[in-house]
Amino acid sequence: WLRVHSAEVSASVEHARLYMKLAGLLGEDARSVPGFLFCGEMHVGYDSADTTGAMLRERLLACRARLESGRVVAAPPDTSVALPLLGAIDLRAWSLPLATVALAGLDAFNPCAFFVLLFLLSLMVHAASRRRMALVGSVFVLCSGLVYFIFMAAWLNVFLVAGELRLVTLIAGALAVAMAAINIKDFFWFKEGPSLSIPESAKPGLFKRMRGIVATGSLGPMLASTVLLAIVANSYELLCTAGFPMVYTRALTLADLESWQYYAWLAAYNVIYVLPLLAIVTVFVKTMGARKLTEAEGRLL
Repeated sequence: WLRVHSAEVSASVEHARLYMKLAGLLGEDARSVPGFLFCGEMHVGYDSADTTGAMLRERLLACRARLESGRVVAAPPDTSVALPLLGAIDLRAWSLPLATVALAGLDAFNPCAFFVLLFLLSLMVHAASRRRMALVGSVFVLCSGLVYFIFMAAWLNVFLVAGELRLVTLIAGALAVAMAAINIKDFFWFKEGPSLSIPESAKPGLFKRMRGIVATGSLGPMLASTVLLAIVANSYELLCTAGFPMVYTRALTLADLESWQYYAWLAAYNVIYVLPLLAIVTVFVKTMGARKLTEAEGRLL
């Protein structure tokens, strides 16, 4: 009456993902082997036939007795929650969308990206052309989102190649915590010691490129220079909040998704990422205001 299915997880990514999925359905973590899953239960580890074996046999016989008596086997834990307006939602099904919105929303407040965009738009004010300001600002934001997408896709593929190694997750988490510590340090001791903000040595080059865009009379070269500026600026900006995309892409690879779904989620992340930048462009175009990011505001971000 009992059929045992044995799946070796160390030699098969498919089996590893199946183990994680089945454990997740029971509200458990697939962290160790061997794992025995049956009747809505999960038991990890094996000592001997006299100890663990006897316990498993007892649980299996009890499960069989319940089935034969017509009683329902214990169901997996309920992970649904009732929310205003939305009604009942399954947290397990919403975990990835919520993580995308939360991490991308935090990542979107990128002090380095704000600094470059605000400085560029403040220079564009002198051109007194809302159309050109909107074009240059939109192209800069669009290219910034595209560069960020490519950067995250690279992280994604690194994690996909690394497979299901728990060590990779620990390393990514440790790097993210280290980056957070450096950013918190900058709030109290700005640029004293290591910093992830745009280095002072890089700013003259960025300023020169921005002034060159404003000085360019023809629209074509102006937009081409804007694309180049976005690529160069983002090479520095990536350090500002690299922890967020690293954590997100690692979480993404741990989900059981099709290849195209990984990139669809990355696209959604980057749409959210550029929304504050687009808002800045919109406000500048409407008000024609010259606004720069102060050091105090940079620390807060």
